[in-house]
Amino acid sequence: MFSFFKKKPKEEEIIEEKIVEAIEPDIIKSNEIIQDIIEKKEEIVEIEQVTKEKGFFARALEKTINNFTSIVPKKQEKISFDIVEELLIESDMEYEIVELAMDGLPDMVTKDQLRHRLISLFEHAPDIDTSNLPQPYVQLIIGVNGAGKTTTIAKLASRYKKAGKKVILGAGDTFRAAAIEQLSTWAGKLEVPIIKTKQGHDPSAVAYDTIHSAVAKNFDHCIIDTAGRLQTQTHLNKELQKIVKVCNKAYEGSPHQKLMILDGTQGNSAIAQAKAFNEMVGIDGIIVTKLDGTSKGGALFSISNQLELPILFVGIGEKADDLIEFNPDEFVDGLLDGIYL
Repeated sequence: MFSFFKKKPKEEEIIEEKIVEAIEPDIIKSNEIIQDIIEKKEEIVEIEQVTKEKGFFARALEKTINNFTSIVPKKQEKISFDIVEELLIESDMEYEIVELAMDGLPDMVTKDQLRHRLISLFEHAPDIDTSNLPQPYVQLIIGVNGAGKTTTIAKLASRYKKAGKKVILGAGDTFRAAAIEQLSTWAGKLEVPIIKTKQGHDPSAVAYDTIHSAVAKNFDHCIIDTAGRLQTQTHLNKELQKIVKVCNKAYEGSPHQKLMILDGTQGNSAIAQAKAFNEMVGIDGIIVTKLDGTSKGGALFSISNQLELPILFVGIGEKADDLIEFNPDEFVDGLLDGIYL
């Protein structure tokens, strides 16, 4: 009756041990194969991401590269110093920055030599640590009308939402009814909540209410729009300074980022705008929009170098996915691949 409790005969134990010994190498090999597959998948994902970034920057710099090919019709291994200088000036890089990049280079310049110099132009911009963000993370979006503020806000919201984060928007551009409507439309498409009021109402109140709601409901990201303004519009600029103070009252330490949206088609002329706003409220980073619509891609070197601010994102197109983290290596490679072998 209780035979099933009996100890196994020694022969059976020996047979089991032999079976285990026989199949153990196969099990180990199978585990190694599985691990190898996992590692290869991770490599493929990494390669796909790099390829995506390269493709994105190639699209963004298409007009700039087309402009280059009018000077250098065929790709070359080495390009003369004078022609490289002409290419950089043609791309709307300020002459002071061109001189800095070209200083000490030989008569015939290789891709690697120029690549190293161009990437170094971005190195002075401070790094931003995104590993331990406060919750909610409050971003105030600043820029002139037409720079692409509202669309960029939507792109940021889409990016955060896809990363599994809770996002709330604040329609702080109460100066224009169209701005409130446009951001509301994007909020509806992205299915994210928005705090808004009527045209002409106090934008500081919108900022306060948005942050208050974000804190109360445990949102991860809070993105607040502001009225498009020129650095010469004194009343609007005082209003911007007030919004910054009110944000800090609503949630101490906020806004955590004040982001300046610059229209890429303006090239170097956008630098004066950014400098004025930086002096006014202290800008933390730059997002460049409409880069695919200009041949002035070289202006990004001047923007970063002159302002000593990081370029965080680059936007092209109107789709929610048309925004990518700025990568100096991929940007420079996208520029040079058009003229060098």
